[in-house]
Amino acid sequence: MSHTKLPDYLFFSDTLKSASLAVTPAELHGLLTGMLSGGLKTDDGRWQPLLFDYTSEGMAWTMAALSMAEKVVTYTETEMNENDFRLSLLLPEGDSDKDLMEKSEALSEWVNHFISGLGLAQLEIKSLSEGSKEALGDLEEIGKLMIDEEDDLNEQSLLLEQVIEHVKVCVLTIHAECGVHPEPQDKKPTLH
Repeated sequence: MSHTKLPDYLFFSDTLKSASLAVTPAELHGLLTGMLSGGLKTDDGRWQPLLFDYTSEGMAWTMAALSMAEKVVTYTETEMNENDFRLSLLLPEGDSDKDLMEKSEALSEWVNHFISGLGLAQLEIKSLSEGSKEALGDLEEIGKLMIDEEDDLNEQSLLLEQVIEHVKVCVLTIHAECGVHPEPQDKKPTLH
């Protein structure tokens, strides 16, 4: 994978806010990942007008916000199409109880926007395999989860990490079936 990475959550959040966009980095990353997993190609630029319609009533974004969104799309597309089955989720970090609550809420937003991204890509849910339908059902349930502040937050933190890993598996399952995958490179014959 290239040396690029997902942008810093707080910096990205500030960039989106300064562009007057009412979308969080988690929501945006979930939406874009859903669009990619639903089969939307990025090389024709169709994703940008869909993004503008969904987030800003069709108005174009500032160059700074769009540039960061393009980096997120490129990074995510590259990461999902590699053979090591990894997926990064753009979620806030931190160790405090407040950070845990924010991360839990951001995961819910990420998942719900991922599902919206599948819709924007016009994914035919009826045509999914049973495995992908099950993964989508799991994501729908995860999108409703919230941490109860009355519970043991250390235990909740561990459970949240397990849920995040399950989200990744569900997303990669759907992407493996429906996402756009690069064409295999033709290998040139070896000359002896």
